[in-house]
Formats: sequence, structure tokens, C-alpha cells
Amino acid sequence: MPTVHIGDASVHYQEAGSGNDVVLLLHAFPLHSGMWAPQLSGLAGRFRVIAPDHRGLGQSRPAPAATTMELVAGDAIALLRKLGIRRAGVAGLSMGGYAAFELYRRAPDLFRGLALCDTKATPDTSEQRAARQTFAANALEKGLSWVADDFAPKLLRPEADPAVMAQVRALIGDGTPEGVAAAQRGMGLRADSVPTLGRITCPTVVIQGDQDQIVPFGEAQRMAQTIKGARLVRIPGAGHLPNLENPPAFNAALSSFFAALPSDLPVAPPETE
Repeated sequence: MPTVHIGDASVHYQEAGSGNDVVLLLHAFPLHSGMWAPQLSGLAGRFRVIAPDHRGLGQSRPAPAATTMELVAGDAIALLRKLGIRRAGVAGLSMGGYAAFELYRRAPDLFRGLALCDTKATPDTSEQRAARQTFAANALEKGLSWVADDFAPKLLRPEADPAVMAQVRALIGDGTPEGVAAAQRGMGLRADSVPTLGRITCPTVVIQGDQDQIVPFGEAQRMAQTIKGARLVRIPGAGHLPNLENPPAFNAALSSFFAALPSDLPVAPPETE
């Protein structure tokens, strides 16, 4: 699997497809780029798809003290620059959506389009931040099996498919307790993205599983209503990870959205390290 060096970190990513129309996929907590397997295969016939691991999750190392959205966005910018990519469609799911907001604030000209999937613009309350600190401490003390037991059922619809549950548990197990803790701390530090909603000018779609147990549907409605021209798509039979629970419907929503964008400029030669 390809890896790039960004500062003191080795950032792993997956890539599929080719061409000038690039899609960047930013993954959910506490998973990694492997969660995008149905999209890497499903979109590769039309797009060049790039899916990095956040530090401490998957194969990206080392885990920082806090995986802030600023850090994830900075890694994404550096990765695309190293690959010679100047513009991309961006899809962020859950934590990946938080990072996509920060990426937009830093580099709005990068965006050909934005897909916000099962995420929200509002920041944590003080109680939610405290809960993240407790989760981080438990992850370090009890390990990834505890993380999977506690969190995997929340990521999927009630009475989830056992095969998808096993897949999610395996994805969690590929990380590190330090990476899980760092991601929780980083999400707790994220900025309020509600003011950003009104400043987004690129084409945008908001995608939400119709049985999401983590993000209320009202959050998706608010984003779609506030971002000018945004569309809202609900994925049936899916919880917080509709890309895994209903890949055909999710891929159709994502592919049709990005395919409708104007074709982009040629990709520049990648940088040499």
C-alpha cells in the first residue's frame, strides 16, 4: 500500500482508478481507509479515488497526542500536493466530515464538490467533550476489543447484518488504542462549523443513513438547508455507515453527484520525496 512522508508521519493511502476527475474520501472514526472498499471499487471506473488513513488509524503512524481536524486537513492537502492533484471532489463521513469542513476553510479552491455524509456542523458540548476523554482513557486501558464492543453497534443500524458487523469490528482492530484516543481528543477540539455552512459555494450533497443512531436527521436537514443549493439524500436500510450497509445506493448517490461536476484540469506530475 502506498505511503507518503509528511513531517514526522508516514501517511498510508489507498488509490483506485485514473484520470483527471479525483475524489478524496475521508473516513469515519474509529475506522480507516478500508471502510471505503465498496467505493474504491465502485467509483474507480469513472474517477481517480484517493482514500488516506488518519494518523494512528489503519496504517498511518505515529498517533499524535490529538488527531485534530487541522492535522487531518493538513495531511490531506500535503498528500494531494505530493500526488500532483490541485482540485478534487471531497467526501467526508462522520469524523471525515468534520475534517472536510476544516479542509474547506483552509483550501476552498481545492473543492470541485463536497459530499457531507452522516456528519454534523455543530461542535461538541462540554458533556460530549468529557465523554470523549473518558472514551479515550478506556481505549488505552481496555484496548481495541473494548472499542469494538462499545462502538461498533452504534455505527450500524439496529439489528445489523452480522457480516457487516464483523467487517466493522475488523476495521477497528486494524488501528491502535493510541490512535483511537487521539482521534477522540481531536474531535473534541474541533471548531464550530455552523458558520462555515453559509460560506460553502461549491456544489454540495448531504447524505445520511435513514437509521443513523449517532447523528440526528435534523443535523443533516440543517446542513442541506443552510448550504446554498445543497441536496439531501437519505440512504435506506443504513445507519451511520451507509457506504457499508447499502453500498449500491450510497455509490449511486456519490457517483451521480461527482459525475455531474464539470471535468477538471489535467493532474500535474507528482512531487518526488
